[in-house]
Amino acid sequence: MSNNLYSVKNEICKVLRGKDDVIDMVLCAILARGHILLEDIPGVGKTTLAVALSRSLGISYKRMQFTPDVLPSDILGFSMYDRERNDFTFRPGAVFTNLFLADEINRTSPKTQAALLEVMEERRVTVESTTYRLKPPFFVIATQNPIGASGTQKLPDSQLDRFFVRLTLGYPGHDEATEILKGHSFESIDSVNTVMTGEDLLKLQEECDNIHASDAVCDYIVSLAEATRKTDLLLQGISPRGSIAILKMARAHACYNMRNFVTPEDIHRVFYAVCNHRIILSTKAKATGKNIRDIINMTLNTVPVPV
Repeated sequence: MSNNLYSVKNEICKVLRGKDDVIDMVLCAILARGHILLEDIPGVGKTTLAVALSRSLGISYKRMQFTPDVLPSDILGFSMYDRERNDFTFRPGAVFTNLFLADEINRTSPKTQAALLEVMEERRVTVESTTYRLKPPFFVIATQNPIGASGTQKLPDSQLDRFFVRLTLGYPGHDEATEILKGHSFESIDSVNTVMTGEDLLKLQEECDNIHASDAVCDYIVSLAEATRKTDLLLQGISPRGSIAILKMARAHACYNMRNFVTPEDIHRVFYAVCNHRIILSTKAKATGKNIRDIINMTLNTVPVPV
């Protein structure tokens, strides 16, 4: 059944060329019921990826451009007095959908950013003491400009931790960029066909939950997380929530590759995407010229791999 996801990938590749690795990670995150953070400069295809994904999966999609004047009620919804009914009626916000695209999430206020915390963690919205559950599947794809760009505000660590993965599309390669200019490799977003349904995706997610992870694999994930907490190159290592995300993403990667068990290679494949936004470099690491990828590679190279 996982072959359906390769059909989804083929549809996305019609409008987004040369980004196979990123598309693979996005599809794995969706299998794992995770949220996705795309951090990159404007104009590299972040929104195109989200729209193509929703069309190919056959699910509902809403986009909100986050600006300094966006309010929590715009996202979650609000109650409005209905004169005919002589009562208050709830008006659902933008998150009442299957795929919610939070565009440039770090351009809005911390209060508005925090409004997404409950909905990302619990898949529910609470407005005026009343709780409304979102219909599955539900996931958030948020985009943000690099920290330091004009008009941006850093996401709090608690919210960053809610994202399963942080990915970067990056610039296209020289050949891809040339083809884009010529118009040879670009198809209209209307060319993306629906190849799955929301019900198909829910069945795949259930299949992913049943992927076997041995005791040795779970012990290996814990050892990797502990290694990030013990080094003096990091101020903050992988949290227990991060360890759970690694396991779920490893299961999703195994399912995506049509295996019913997790291997250390699955963990290695997803480790950077899951962990790069969860760890904080120490002054010592910065002074010695090491970056986050260096630390992650060092961790994978030093912790013994289970047989």
